[in-house]
Amino acid sequence: MEAFICVFQSEEYVSELEGSMMVQCSERLQENASKELFKDCTKLIHDFLAMAPFADYLDSMFFNRFLQWKWLERQPVTKNTFRQYRVLGKGGFGEVCACQVRATGKMYACKKLEKKRIKKRKGEAMALNEKQILEKVNSRFVVSLAYAYETKEALCLVLTLMNGGDLKFHIYHMGEAGFSEDRAVFYAAEICCGLQDLHQERIVYRDLKPENILLDDHGHIRISDLGLAVHIPEGETIKGRVGTVGYMSPEVVDNERYTFSPDWWALGCLLFEMIEGQSPFQQRKKKIKREEVERLVKEVEEEYSDKFSEDAKNICKQVRDPSKRLGCLGGGASEVKGHPIFKPINFKRLEAGMLEAPFVPDPQAIYCKDVLDIEQFSTVKGVEIEEKDESFYNKVSTGCVSIPWQNEMIETECFVELNVFEQDGAVPPDLDWRGQPASPPKQGLLQRLFGRADCCGNCSDSDDEPTRL
Repeated sequence: MEAFICVFQSEEYVSELEGSMMVQCSERLQENASKELFKDCTKLIHDFLAMAPFADYLDSMFFNRFLQWKWLERQPVTKNTFRQYRVLGKGGFGEVCACQVRATGKMYACKKLEKKRIKKRKGEAMALNEKQILEKVNSRFVVSLAYAYETKEALCLVLTLMNGGDLKFHIYHMGEAGFSEDRAVFYAAEICCGLQDLHQERIVYRDLKPENILLDDHGHIRISDLGLAVHIPEGETIKGRVGTVGYMSPEVVDNERYTFSPDWWALGCLLFEMIEGQSPFQQRKKKIKREEVERLVKEVEEEYSDKFSEDAKNICKQVRDPSKRLGCLGGGASEVKGHPIFKPINFKRLEAGMLEAPFVPDPQAIYCKDVLDIEQFSTVKGVEIEEKDESFYNKVSTGCVSIPWQNEMIETECFVELNVFEQDGAVPPDLDWRGQPASPPKQGLLQRLFGRADCCGNCSDSDDEPTRL
């Protein structure tokens, strides 16, 4: 009761909340704390704010400042918005290079999709799908799309810059192949969170492999390259033999229908590879026919070395029947998170970005191939860009993506620098419309064409010398 009285005396007490509702929240907090605890309170506050407070906001200078920011956010984005730096690698349709926003200094990775290469390989649907999915997902564990624009030669997707390289580089080019189990489990936990965020949007990833998992400056991972990801409508299934050989699940190999099961199969394959330093179904630098790899996937049990604990063996052991696979039993990612191997991981803190990574990249090191070692794309011949292609380009090159752009404004302190109000509560000069000169009234079309102010000098009643043609 004393705590309840203190709430009423608090400076942050919201008087619109009924006392009975607060008592109910307090009781629920003791019994069964969950994110649904404040659902009723939130609705009540929203309903209150939607009335008189919102009307007051629309009449305030704060709303005008909001409109200024939205206007700035919607400014056209072109190649001149960025500075271009070194090539980082290759994508499916072009190079990936580092770039910097001129106005803020924020660094990104620019994925260039060459227009002629897209058209030659009929990759329009794939490119547009990746852009739309990246735009929709906002996750700490999936790369974010910040800008999308076009040049004469390419469509450009500006993405989170991951300076730490990909997992394939770290598994095979940083000493002895593979990681310690603790490090592998940490990455698997973050990947699990990324898959959960995708699956909550009903998106199945379908291309989980080491080269698609990137490390940032602090050693945390993000899932990248969503070209094969696809949205699955509620209550439906899909089919398609897509993915990378050695990581495709048996149901994908057999071209059966599925929802999210291929991603959990691939997570087991990836965890195996991180610990063992070798893929479970094929050896690195040893050519095996696709048919043989697919036979191994469907029929042969993987072998475990002494690098694996019993928990690691248990979670990596591939269950070929998707209906019996961990993550596919009705609980999704929560089933995987509940496995004993993740007992040391506090997922709440992990999802909030509060856990330190087991490995932090050296800021002076470059965790990718030398520029000279990155193969150059050949010139695309026999393909011409036509007017009908413009509708597709317009769907891709849509400028800023709201949440990443707003985060950029905050991180680079542009928001703090520009969002200034007068200390005495007075209206800032840039929001004081009363002090601005009135704009001249707009003239109609006939007035603009035939008015004396726009006279060409050839009219009979003009005071000037007629123009000689």
